[in-house]
Amino acid sequence: MTTSQTPRIAKTLETSHDRPASLDNPRAPRRPRGGNFEKNAWLFMRFSGLALIVLTIGHMFIMLAWDHGVHRIDASFVAHRWKQPFWQCWDLLMLWLAQLHGGNGVRTVIADYSRKDSTRFWLNTLLVLSMILVMGLGTYVILTFDVSSVK
Repeated sequence: MTTSQTPRIAKTLETSHDRPASLDNPRAPRRPRGGNFEKNAWLFMRFSGLALIVLTIGHMFIMLAWDHGVHRIDASFVAHRWKQPFWQCWDLLMLWLAQLHGGNGVRTVIADYSRKDSTRFWLNTLLVLSMILVMGLGTYVILTFDVSSVK
């Protein structure tokens, strides 16, 4: 190799622990720089998963096993249920947690399997737009459901 040619170095994601310690105090512990987004996303997946288990098992029990089971569920049942703020909050929490939990999982899959940065960017953009659409429409329906329109 001649001096005019520079070696091609592979692109890497560099983090603070990849860089050497400072020369003035090499044994000093490094301070973490930046946020802990991935750690917080990991923790969110664990806690939201536990909350979703409780919410969905409660939802399934109330809808399917309580009183007459599935035979009583119709539009008037939903209207009566969504009159009460408790059930609106229950269903909103279940909607938002499920959407954010699933979206975070898909974001992780996109990060793992997309090779090009542009592909990753557009897939994440589509994911965020679809999550906003579903959460927005779901929230709109739950909060603005006209109870008087159902007999």
